[in-house]
Amino acid sequence: MSSSSQLKKLIKEFQQRQPIRAGSLIMTVYGDAIAPRGGTVWLGSLINFLKPLGLNDRLVRTTISRLSKDNWLTPNQVGRKSYYSLTATGRKRFQSATPRIYAGPQTDWDGTWCLVFLPGHLRQKKDTLRRELGWLGFGNLAAGLLAHPNPDMEALKQTLEMNDVHDEAIILNKARHNLTSGKALEKLVHECWDLADLGDHYHEFLTRYRPVYKSLKESPLSSDEECALLRVLMIHDYRKILLRDPLLPTGLLPTQWEGTSAHQLCRNIYLLLLDGSERYFSENLETADGPLPAPSAIFYQRFGGL
Repeated sequence: MSSSSQLKKLIKEFQQRQPIRAGSLIMTVYGDAIAPRGGTVWLGSLINFLKPLGLNDRLVRTTISRLSKDNWLTPNQVGRKSYYSLTATGRKRFQSATPRIYAGPQTDWDGTWCLVFLPGHLRQKKDTLRRELGWLGFGNLAAGLLAHPNPDMEALKQTLEMNDVHDEAIILNKARHNLTSGKALEKLVHECWDLADLGDHYHEFLTRYRPVYKSLKESPLSSDEECALLRVLMIHDYRKILLRDPLLPTGLLPTQWEGTSAHQLCRNIYLLLLDGSERYFSENLETADGPLPAPSAIFYQRFGGL
């Protein structure tokens, strides 16, 4: 099957998902393509890009409006054109999520843990905090107590600050466990994170995208637009898994962990699509000042270096 046929197959599969979750896809586009180029885009050019994926004008406008109400985006009207930029909160959320999505597996671990204790008086915020700390990979040890062996401490700090609990949550970093056997540690990991389900999702990703990689090597896509569409679809699928992955050190993972293979496959496909997709974004997505600016230097640090 040609790479163009593989793309059509992926688009058809995406369109058959119910619900489509347009907001999640649009956030993928912002995070992967727009945030590194300033974080602002003309709505019309975004609509044109998403149209081949089955998102019509009305759905995109409605979704963008909802994302604005949720404080992800802020609008700016220039003449008859509407431009949408990431809010300060939206930027911070992407700054926390981006390293998780594009960084490689964690191999080193000194055997210590970071513990976050949420006191009882934070009861009203606990559900939100558990969810957002879960996005950072923290697992629930007990009521109000979360743990991670090697978290992004800056992202943790930002999350607590955005929820106004940075002076109330108690953090114990570099806490050493005293588990006497590997089985006890394995049981702890099993109780905190559902790695079996996560592994199934990685397996599905590999099954879906290995044929795509093979086709791309044999017959590259015929247009820059196709490169951009495939890149966004792949990162969208990968991102949904990554944001559920605690990114545990290798020593705490099951043997033959397929998350490692999924990361390598995603990187390899991303590199094949990079030049064409970046040309498309440069030539077709607009700001009020003209084409999107060039990507920032940090963009090229993705996947260990592009």
